[in-house]
Amino acid sequence: MKKPGKIVVWPVNIDLKKTRGEGRKIPKKLAVESPKLEEIIEASKRLGLNPTAVPHAALPKEWWNKTGYVIVERKNKGKIQVLKDIANEINRFRKTGA
Repeated sequence: MKKPGKIVVWPVNIDLKKTRGEGRKIPKKLAVESPKLEEIIEASKRLGLNPTAVPHAALPKEWWNKTGYVIVERKNKGKIQVLKDIANEINRFRKTGA
């Protein structure tokens, strides 16, 4: 179900280990290795995207793998740009440990 002004972020969308066919949406050089739902939530909060988590959901083509997803505000940006921003934020706080 689409929600105006919001997008769904699955961990697979920014996962370095996944292929485009498996659901990665951003280039590998910007992607994150094995992103956790909590990291996506934290990065979204830091970016002011007002995240809402759905923790026990599964991507339809991987129905057995309940990774969950996060609904975030678009903030007048495209989905790919929002995914890149979230991945950059996760990489930033993984490097600094903060």
